[in-house]
Amino acid sequence: MPTDHSVSQLRGLTRRVSDWFSFMATMQFQKAAREAFAVEFGQFLDRIDGTTEPKQLFDLLCAFALNLDCPWTAYGPLAPDPNFLKPFQRDLAVMLNYPNGWQKRCFEMGYDRIDPIIKALRRQAGAFQWSDMYCDASTTEHERRVLDEAAAFGLRSGISVPLHGPDGSAWVVSFAQSEGLKFQNKMITYLQVAAFHFHLRVSKCSNWSDIQEIPNLTPREKECILWTARGKSSWEIGQILEISVNTVNFHIKNVKEKLNASSRTVAAIRAINVGVVEL
Repeated sequence: MPTDHSVSQLRGLTRRVSDWFSFMATMQFQKAAREAFAVEFGQFLDRIDGTTEPKQLFDLLCAFALNLDCPWTAYGPLAPDPNFLKPFQRDLAVMLNYPNGWQKRCFEMGYDRIDPIIKALRRQAGAFQWSDMYCDASTTEHERRVLDEAAAFGLRSGISVPLHGPDGSAWVVSFAQSEGLKFQNKMITYLQVAAFHFHLRVSKCSNWSDIQEIPNLTPREKECILWTARGKSSWEIGQILEISVNTVNFHIKNVKEKLNASSRTVAAIRAINVGVVEL
């Protein structure tokens, strides 16, 4: 019969063998994941090289990010620091697929003025994780509340990539996950490089960056999108303008088409950016 000592040795050997197989399985999984990232990234570069439409480029970026478990993506210009004297260049290049509820909340509350991510973008050279800004000693409780509310809408973790131009302009691409997990360094690298290549392609699209004329909105369309920008619902706008909800939605739909906006919130942002309406 085996002694207690021999049984103990056998169990120890079995545990070491099991640990070795677990280690090898983990290494193989990580290798497979790295190879999969590389393949996805190569395909992304091939696809954007043959694309000239900004919306299609953004869709490709979103698809690439989704493969890395990031369902939410946003891209747009960063308003300059108030101390920077160069006037802000108005444009339409705002693209995002964030939840509509969160877009509306941000716009109504003016979170762009207190968002710690936007504050960090002005001093960061490379991609950074939102969680780092949340834990930063300089971040106030008021600013942390913005990230807490974002998490409540499903954006529980994310990274932002600042893109600074030689003329003082700045842009940002952000990627967000629904899980509150830390981003792996390899994943951050792929997303950062993808954001850079995407921005270069969009910048070369003359039909996007060199807009020749501001879209022509009717007086009623301007009224509807102005009240939308002020946070009013279609019903509230209808009461203010004494028109039906269907009529309000009709005008807002026309504005969305003219400004190539995916939502009424984005349409309101673009209308303000190009000077069609003023708050």
